Amino acid sequence: MRDLGVGFGYLIKGQRWVGGHGRWFGFGLLPGLITLVLYAAALVGLGYGADNLVTWATPFADDWSSPWIGLLRNTLTVLVFGLGLFLAVITFTAVTLLVGQPFYESLSEQVDRTEGGDVPESGLPLWQELWISARDSVRILVRVGLYAVLLFALGFIPVVGQTVVPVIGFCVTGYFLAEELTAVALQRRGMVLKDRLVLLRGRRMLTLGFGVPLGIAFLVPFVAVFLMPGAVAGATLLARDLVASDEDGDDDATPARYTLDKG
Repeated sequence: MRDLGVGFGYLIKGQRWVGGHGRWFGFGLLPGLITLVLYAAALVGLGYGADNLVTWATPFADDWSSPWIGLLRNTLTVLVFGLGLFLAVITFTAVTLLVGQPFYESLSEQVDRTEGGDVPESGLPLWQELWISARDSVRILVRVGLYAVLLFALGFIPVVGQTVVPVIGFCVTGYFLAEELTAVALQRRGMVLKDRLVLLRGRRMLTLGFGVPLGIAFLVPFVAVFLMPGAVAGATLLARDLVASDEDGDDDATPARYTLDKG
């Protein structure tokens, strides 16, 4: 359980880092602002259209008496919007990182530089970095989509759907947020998606301690934009810890394990 607090500490350290490096904070805001405008428009559209979507999808309830028809459709409307919000939180980071790849790569390198030691570079052209990032993000989103469908279905279970399921949802959100953010630093260290997931699973509580509070904070409008630069900085610090711990605990690790996927 101690790792939960340590993970949260990295989130705070990242925010402090950008707070002490104002130029990098402003530099890291730009991708989030662009993505926020796009997502805000999409969520407003979903908010206006969710009830019509539910009505269209439940024609069998047209002849139900009150209050059952209202209870069913209002519940489904809330679930549809909640699902959209859940997916927005997850995909916001992926899209923002894709839009801001050059920005966040530079920010992450600067964090490594100020913390001392090697400053890893992928050595790949920008287009190839963008391709790898986009491909990995799609793979993560497929995993998230499967969890989202499962949690959506479990949400209909009385009591459990209103208590346990939201907690699991926040854990899923936090875990994959942490993966997306640490990918900036770990990809520069030559780690492919499979190895990154193994690394995070090895320190699951640390990962959740970093990602879950961030996922909750991202639910507040505009907060995600202002937290993103510090989240990338904190994720870089977290990645440094994960890699150092992994190397200390695995004397047989070979360089091939950290060879970047060029495909």
